[in-house]
Amino acid sequence: MGNTDQLLAAFTAPEEPALQPARWLEASQEERQGGLRLRICHGKPVTQVTWHGRGDYMAVVLAAQGHTQVLIHQLSRRRSQSPFRRSHGQVQRVAFHPVRPFLLVASQRSIRLYHLLRQELTKKLMPNCKWVSSLAVHPAGDNLICGSYDSKLVWFDLDLSTKPYRVLRHHKKALRAVAFHPRYPLFASGSDDGSVIVCHGMVYNDLLQNPLLVPVKVLRGHMLTHDLGVLDVAFHPTQPWVFSSGADGTVRLFT
Repeated sequence: MGNTDQLLAAFTAPEEPALQPARWLEASQEERQGGLRLRICHGKPVTQVTWHGRGDYMAVVLAAQGHTQVLIHQLSRRRSQSPFRRSHGQVQRVAFHPVRPFLLVASQRSIRLYHLLRQELTKKLMPNCKWVSSLAVHPAGDNLICGSYDSKLVWFDLDLSTKPYRVLRHHKKALRAVAFHPRYPLFASGSDDGSVIVCHGMVYNDLLQNPLLVPVKVLRGHMLTHDLGVLDVAFHPTQPWVFSSGADGTVRLFT
């Protein structure tokens, strides 16, 4: 908490505040005692928040129309910006690339890679799904997976092609979440069929060797509620454990 307070205290407000797409508000003394430090107020509901690996930036997705669906906030400068000038459909998920200055933006039918420094489109991936629901980037950065509401998990090798390397159809219903383990060669998907499927996904340093994808385990523990099953999955940062949250109001830990 001390490092956070130090970072936030280093901010000095500009003499002429610029117009921003979000409002930054300091927490009151009472709120600070409860742990709250800053409030970033948006004009529309926030559907996703994701941090950049270095911790000074975060991207948010808003339930809005047009080019202001995605905002990037910089904590040290308390600055918000809308990186896009035009819209390419409803944004589903965004993710920062783990090693390069890219932002990945998944809309209903495609995934776009934007170069944040050059402010240009680098690549457009075509998952061949009816509706993309979720997105995760491999820690090494050369592969990514996306889930879809039409029950597919699509693996892309970014160096190979803008088309899918593999399409996995292990789930019976819509996928709501996908995740890579930060250290182990594992990835997981959660679905409305109530299951979490963990797969072995080996990515080789040799660029000529294709990734090896093998299903490992089907995990069941959630009750279906209003036809919804597993809503999110996340791996433990160091242990081979996976957490899942369900529409039944529970969070499960599988080890």
